[in-house]
Amino acid sequence: MANNEDLFKQIISHAKEYGYIFPSSEIYDGLSAVYDYGQYGVELKNNIKQYWWKAMVQFHENIVGIDSAIFMHPTIWKASGHVDAFNDPLIDNKDSKKRYRADVLIEDHIQKIEDKINKEVEKAKKRFENFDEAMYRTTNARVMGYQQQIDDITARYADLMTRNDLAGLKALIEELGICCPISGTKNWTDVRQFNLMFSTQMGSVAEGADTIYLRPETAQGIFVNFLNVQKTGRMKIPFGIAQIGKAFRNEIVARQFIFRMREFEQMEMQFFVRPGEELKWFDYWKKERIAWHQSLGIAPENYRFHDHEKLAHYANAATDIEFKFPFGFKELEGIHSRTNYDLSRHEEFSGKKLRYFDPETNESYVPYVIETSIGVDRMFLAVFSDAYCEEKLEDGTVRVVLRLPAKLAPIKVAVLPLVKKDGMPEKAEELMQQLQPHFMCQCDMKDAIGRRYRRQDAIGTPFCVTIDSQTMEDDTVTIRERDTMQQYRVNINELVPALLQKLAK
Repeated sequence: MANNEDLFKQIISHAKEYGYIFPSSEIYDGLSAVYDYGQYGVELKNNIKQYWWKAMVQFHENIVGIDSAIFMHPTIWKASGHVDAFNDPLIDNKDSKKRYRADVLIEDHIQKIEDKINKEVEKAKKRFENFDEAMYRTTNARVMGYQQQIDDITARYADLMTRNDLAGLKALIEELGICCPISGTKNWTDVRQFNLMFSTQMGSVAEGADTIYLRPETAQGIFVNFLNVQKTGRMKIPFGIAQIGKAFRNEIVARQFIFRMREFEQMEMQFFVRPGEELKWFDYWKKERIAWHQSLGIAPENYRFHDHEKLAHYANAATDIEFKFPFGFKELEGIHSRTNYDLSRHEEFSGKKLRYFDPETNESYVPYVIETSIGVDRMFLAVFSDAYCEEKLEDGTVRVVLRLPAKLAPIKVAVLPLVKKDGMPEKAEELMQQLQPHFMCQCDMKDAIGRRYRRQDAIGTPFCVTIDSQTMEDDTVTIRERDTMQQYRVNINELVPALLQKLAK
C-alpha cells in the first residue's frame, strides 16, 4: 500500500511539474478539492471529451448532443428527488472535530482488507518456486477468510444503505473498530444526512431573490429537453441525447486529487427506449462502453464491472465500470437503467405531457431510459495514472515517460532543431507551419537534445522530429518514437502521411 501511496504522490507531483494540473487559487494557498487544468492538461481533457463525443454522437446516427444551462428552474430538482434525497450519510469524530462520510469509512475499511488479499497474493508469487502444499493451504485459508469478511461487510453495508438505517451504519463502524485517521479514536457522533447541492440566489434584490441550485448532475438538462430534441430532430425511439458539462456537489470528503471534487465535468448520454426493452439496451450499452475504454489500449485487467446491490430510487438495473487507480478499484463510469422515473416525475411536476407516440405500435408512452455517465476528471486521472512510468535504461539512468495513448496526447509532435544556428531554427519554423494544420505541435529549442527528448517523454509527446545538418542537405528529418525510443529518417514531404499513419494505430 505504501508503494501505491508513493506512486500516487509522484503522479500528482508530475501533473503539476509538467503543466497538467494546478491547485486552484494556489497563490492564495488554494481552495480545497478544486483544481485548474494547465496548458497540457486542458489539451488532454479536450481530447478525452472529443474522443467520447465522436464515439457517442458522430458514430451513432440516432444520438445527438445538447448543451443545457447550469442554472435551471428549482422545481426540476424537487421533481428529480435531489432536494429530498440527494444526501450523504455523515459522521463526526468528537476528538478531532473532523467530519467524514460514513459510507466512505466503511468502503475504506473494505479496501484495507482487499489490500491484505493483494499482499498475500504477491507474497505467494515471490515464493512460487519454494511454495509447497502446506504453504498453499495456509495462504489460501487466509485469503478465503479475508474474502469472507469482505462479503459479510458488503452485504450488511448494502442492506443498511438500502434501508437508510443511519443508526445501523454507526453500529457497523463501531463494530469494525474504524478509527478517525486524525485522532486515532473511535469517539463517533450519530450518523446524519447532508444534502450535497450548492444553492444560490437569483434576482436583482436580496428580498425578492429566488433560491436556485447549481446542478449536481447534467442528466436533468437532457430530460427536460426530451420533447424539444425529439420533435425538432424528428427522432425515433430508440434514440439518445448526449451532453458534456460542469456539475457541482458540496462533497464533505473531497479527496484523492481530482477523483472526487466539488466542481467537476461529466459526459452523459441518456438513451430513450420502449418500455420492456430497457434491459436489452442496458446489456448493449455495457458492452459498448467497456469496448470504448479498451479501445485506448489500456490493459483489460485494469477494468471490471461492479453490479449495484443497492439500486437508486429511479433504477431497475445498474453497474459501474471500475478502474484500477493507484488507490484501488474505484468507479469510473456508471451505466443505469433509469426506467421512466425522470420523465414521469417531470410530467407530474410540470403538468406537461412528456410522451412519445410510437407509429410502429400505434401507442403513446413515457419512454424508459438507459444512462451512461462518466466523469471527465476521473477519466483524465485513469488515463494519466496508467500512462505514468519510470523506466530504467541500460545505462542505469531512469527516464520518466508518460505513455499516453497517442490519440489523446496533448502534443502529438515536437519539432527539435539540433542547434540554434546554421538555419535550423528557421527550418524548424517552416516545418511547424506544415505540421500545425494536422497536429498539435510544439517547437522546443532550449537545452541539449537529450534533455529535450526526456522533457517530451515526460510530457507524453508520442513523436519528436529532429532537424540536423543532414536536413539542411537532403530535406530529411529524424523521427523519434516515445515508447520505443527508435529513430528513423524520412523525407519532409513524407512526414505528415507517416505521422498520420502512426497516430491512426
